[in-house]
Amino acid sequence: MPSIFAIQNWKKRYTSSIDCAPAERASPVPNETSKQVLLNVLRHPQQVQTFGLKEWDLLLRQARRADMLATVHQWLTRAGLAGYIPDKVEKHFTAHANLVHANQTAIKWEVAQIYAALAEVCDPPVVLKGAAYVLAGISAAEGRIFNDIDILVPKQDINKVEQALFLAGWSAGHLDAYDQKYYRTWMHELPPLQHMRRGTVVDVHHTILPETGHLKPDAQKLLSAAVTVAVRDDFSVRVLAPVDMVLHSAAHLFHEGEFDHGLRDLFDLHRLLIHFSEEPDFWQTLVKRAEVLDLVPPLFYAARYVQAILQTPVPVPVLESLNRLFPTTPITRLMDFCYQRVLVSDHQSCRRRFTGLAEYLLFVRSHYLRMPLRLLLPHLIRK
Repeated sequence: MPSIFAIQNWKKRYTSSIDCAPAERASPVPNETSKQVLLNVLRHPQQVQTFGLKEWDLLLRQARRADMLATVHQWLTRAGLAGYIPDKVEKHFTAHANLVHANQTAIKWEVAQIYAALAEVCDPPVVLKGAAYVLAGISAAEGRIFNDIDILVPKQDINKVEQALFLAGWSAGHLDAYDQKYYRTWMHELPPLQHMRRGTVVDVHHTILPETGHLKPDAQKLLSAAVTVAVRDDFSVRVLAPVDMVLHSAAHLFHEGEFDHGLRDLFDLHRLLIHFSEEPDFWQTLVKRAEVLDLVPPLFYAARYVQAILQTPVPVPVLESLNRLFPTTPITRLMDFCYQRVLVSDHQSCRRRFTGLAEYLLFVRSHYLRMPLRLLLPHLIRK
């Protein structure tokens, strides 16, 4: 079985060879007219019925830059529009779909190896983010390639978990004393652990946001509410409860400082919300849980931008509740300015005036959210 690491290398070679025309790579000038073909297809997939090859070509380029090629394929297929995809375009979709299948098969196998390595040292870890979507069979996994596996364990178990994974072949490699302190004292996870033979990367979390950050969700509440899902008859894993899965996705995206794949991650949120909204009282429970976990701000931004950018049907009472809990301020308008520029494909045709400024402001914001100034300023000077 090919490893996740090998699949990543194949993906890089594939995408770099046919990513963008040379002029598009080199052009530093934002295109003010911004043809948001990918975003429009995600909103209204029926548009592809009128596409010519020029529109399909731009869709492929934007989707590839957003890491959403196979996702778009699945999206069109679900909408009953596969018959409108030209053969030349289908070849690109199929190539990427094959990578997705191999990647997700490898993820299931790797998680089984992680569970086996930790069986004697702690309770089964909670699988997070993309790997959890795959294992739980959630629609947000469709068409997605995931680069690493994230797990959540109790903080008191972190040392023996790291030791057990080391004995099974995963190690952090060489980090200087400062980087070791950065991860082990201030952050919410160990340094990334890479398998010495297979190259698989495991991120071991003891909470979901940096401990030095402004928001402090209680990891024990996440662990206590985790649910068990069957991967196959003889193997089950633990994943976050539905509302917690959404909140973690929101917290991850809206604490990020780089948005190469921001639209992809926002679309993950869209699909999670659509998937789980079929459960009774999901929306009310989601807002209450955000209060309990100190995650109202990222949920506010998640609801605001999935609705504004992807037209996700967020109930009005939910938006009203979030507005009461996190009132609109001039900063909110600044966030609108920024996020509406970065939560698009990272393709030159999607850049607007001041996109670079928006990227810079969100990069600075992400560091401010991660660390107080007394730690942040020395960190930035050092790095």
